[in-house]
Amino acid sequence: MNGPVEAYIEQLMQKKDPLFEEMASFAKSEHIPIMDPIGVETLCQLLRIQKPESVLEIGTAIGYSALKMADALPDVKIVTIEREEERVAQANAYFARTPLSRRIRLLKGDALSSDVIQKARELGPYDAIFIDAAKGQYRKFFDSFTPLLREKGCVYTDNVLFKGLVVQDFIAKKQVSNLVRKIRSYNEWLMQHEQFITAIFPVGDGLAVSMKR
Repeated sequence: MNGPVEAYIEQLMQKKDPLFEEMASFAKSEHIPIMDPIGVETLCQLLRIQKPESVLEIGTAIGYSALKMADALPDVKIVTIEREEERVAQANAYFARTPLSRRIRLLKGDALSSDVIQKARELGPYDAIFIDAAKGQYRKFFDSFTPLLREKGCVYTDNVLFKGLVVQDFIAKKQVSNLVRKIRSYNEWLMQHEQFITAIFPVGDGLAVSMKR
């Protein structure tokens, strides 16, 4: 979603921190997916309203969204999970450059592995969970980590509109088509979940916000 309305909103945003500008530029040049400006600002604003004391992030990448959340919420503690060695190294390099990282704990490993889930459990519980990792595993992430969520906690899931492809009837590439099918299935399952109330916001690449009943 990159139309004139989005461009107008981005123009209205306050000047960005040089570190975040650098991270966004690096991610673009290296084709590393991070949240777009409007998406991440929407997430941060929702978190400001919620006022969580602790956030669990699934999918660190280079640490962009973790630092943005830490910047938006001065008292929050963040636990973030990343399995790729290169991304862990990149995130740690950026974390080393800002005092915001004092409130961030990075867990290296597969988020669905029993040892990582156990570590996350020991560091929890959490007021908010942010899912931004392998899209085909969204439901497994949700089921694995929502038991660590406090009462009235929220789950934020990114990329649920997947570049608008979720509304297309035909997609030529089989791999992409399978992923779109999984995202559609996740969205439908999420909207019908008996323990959560969910709204999907068409910002960034689509942000689902699920509040625990």
